[in-house]
Formats: sequence, C-alpha cells, structure tokens
Amino acid sequence: MPDQIPSTAPALPTPPADAAELAELRAEIDALDDALHDLVMRRADIVARLAGSRAKGAGPALRPGREAAILRRMLARHSGPLPRSALVRLWREMFAASTAMQSNFTVVAAADPEHAEAVMRLTRAHFGGTTPIRAMTTVGQALACLLSGEAAVATLPAPEPEEREEAAWWVRFDAQSLQVTARLPFLAEPGGASVLVVSPTPPDPSGRDRTLLRIELTADFSHARLTRLLADASIPAISLQIRRTGEQALALALAEVAGFWEARDPRLKSLSGLHVERLGAYAEAEPS
Repeated sequence: MPDQIPSTAPALPTPPADAAELAELRAEIDALDDALHDLVMRRADIVARLAGSRAKGAGPALRPGREAAILRRMLARHSGPLPRSALVRLWREMFAASTAMQSNFTVVAAADPEHAEAVMRLTRAHFGGTTPIRAMTTVGQALACLLSGEAAVATLPAPEPEEREEAAWWVRFDAQSLQVTARLPFLAEPGGASVLVVSPTPPDPSGRDRTLLRIELTADFSHARLTRLLADASIPAISLQIRRTGEQALALALAEVAGFWEARDPRLKSLSGLHVERLGAYAEAEPS
C-alpha cells in the first residue's frame, strides 16, 4: 500500500455543542435591542415636543441639576454586571443628543498645557462624542466665547490650593454674567483631575449640591476665623482657601459649602458685613 501523505488542509471548526442555546440568546438580545431602540426614539420625540412647548418657554436646554438627579435615580435602581460607569456613559450620550436637539450647543475647554489633557478628557466624557468641543489655551479666551455667544458652556480646571496667581481664574470671575453649573466627573475619581462647567445660565438644584462662594476679606482674616464665621452663620464649609490680592489690605476667599444656595439668600448677607458672591453651584459627585 502506498504511503499516506498527511493532509495540510486546516481542520473545519467544530460546531458549538449548544448552538441552539446560542442562537436563542442572540435572538433575545436582538429583540431587546429593538425594544431599546423603540424607547430611545420615543424619548427623542418627547424631547422634540418639549423643545417647542410653551410650557418650557425660553428656559435653557442644558439642565445640569436635572441631569444629575436622573443619573442618581438610574444608579440607585441599577444592578447586575454592567459597570456604573457604562450606565452613566450611556445616559450622558443621550443627554448630549437631547441638548443638541434643542439648541446650537458648542463647548470650549480651557486649560494650560499641564491640565489640557485631563480637561479635554473629562469634557468629552461628559458632553458626549458628537458635541463640538473647541480647545482654548487660556481661561480668558473661553470666557470671552461664552460672553459673545460663540459657545454655550466652558470647562475650566477646578481651583486648587496654592495654585499660581495667573491660574486662579475665580479671583477675576464675573459672577454677574456667568455661573458655575457643574463639576466633573460626576462619578468620583479619587485623586483624579476635576473640572468646572461655566455657563451664562444659572445652575439648577439636583437635590444634593454644593455651592461656590467668593468672599471679600480684610488681609488680617485667618482661615480659622472665617471658618468660625461661616459655621456661626450655619453655612457649612467643605473646603476653604484664602488668596491675598494685589492690594495689601484685601484678600479673597473661595468657599465650597454644602447645599444649593441661591445668589440672593439673605443668610449670605449676615456674614458680619462681608461681601459674598455666589460663583455657582453643582451636584455632588457620586461614588464610582
């Protein structure tokens, strides 16, 4: 008998033993995808109706507080293997698409080279993959775009203790024309970068918020003295920093306080005659 020549042809794949079960599961996923798509289209129809509704009026399309409240509700009812971060990402994309349906929405992201990568990453994650985002090299450029109407919101590096004087944009911030309305990321990143969102429209409460206050002081005010003064006025300070200004007799404090404080809250007028301005308010971050 002639010698057998071994075959070099690749072996045919072995059909899965449970091919029927696999096909059934895929069919179930396809049906769920169709049902999800139906709901997404229905949601978009309602957003379109809302955009033209007289009930909404001329209110802003962007509502950071309401978005945060929705995300908290979704996270509270969430279970199963899908990561919380993926759930937030899905809803953030829907929020971005809904906002774009209601207005011409553009974002400017401002940061020096040290913070630029983190600011752009957090901005893109929050405002979605299709939102136009323009990078700015200075905070002044970004805020000018807001005031001129070229952009709807700006993202800026959150203030840090001991930051350089030129980086302390909050010292010169025009709180009469602009307000901080959100802090990113919504899911906390321990030790990670933090970004503030600024808008010409005022913030809206989410149900669990923090407020930024700028307080004019005399130069002899200490950190401890201001902390006691805030506590006596039932204004719970979470963080506090004081920066001396160019005028030797003056200083400015930036206080992050618990709760959503209206700009004209009479309690803010009771701080021993100090001039207090609200720079904005935002939803508290959720644990990742």
